[in-house]
Amino acid sequence: MFRARLPAVAPLALVLLALSGCSVLGCTDTTAKRGKADVGVQVVDTDVRPLGVTAAVVGWRLEPHPQVPAEGDRVHFRFRFDGAEQSARVVDACAVDKERVALGCQKVYSSQAFGPADDPLTGDDWLTVEHPEQVAGVLLIPNDQSYDRRTCGVDPKDGGGMHPPETPNRGDQL
Repeated sequence: MFRARLPAVAPLALVLLALSGCSVLGCTDTTAKRGKADVGVQVVDTDVRPLGVTAAVVGWRLEPHPQVPAEGDRVHFRFRFDGAEQSARVVDACAVDKERVALGCQKVYSSQAFGPADDPLTGDDWLTVEHPEQVAGVLLIPNDQSYDRRTCGVDPKDGGGMHPPETPNRGDQL
């Protein structure tokens, strides 16, 4: 009699486990593919769906940072976010050489784009590179970095899933 009920109860037990957030197969982390870096990008989520936000580098130059001029030239760049007024977005900005090899990268937040008054959607930041004379441009990577869910290692029950790509390292080809 017990054998007859087991096949009927097993699917119900699996449904209850799935609804409770438990996974019979375990937790897995995956990383989204890095999008193509460019001067202007359409910001995308981890499924490469456009988020209705564009980001663009609107200018850059080499100059000493005013707070640490003795450290020599850095890459001072201006950027613009359009469509991010109601949502905070984050993309990676990288100084690159003429072969599009990353010389230095960091995250740029749409919340940094707050002025000047004549162009309130722009902001500026500084990139530190080892050899400023090699900089040929500043590129943005379209993958939104604003939300990175917990990993399986941190939260095996509710973590896992798709994560944005890592910030490029010095020497990565973009």
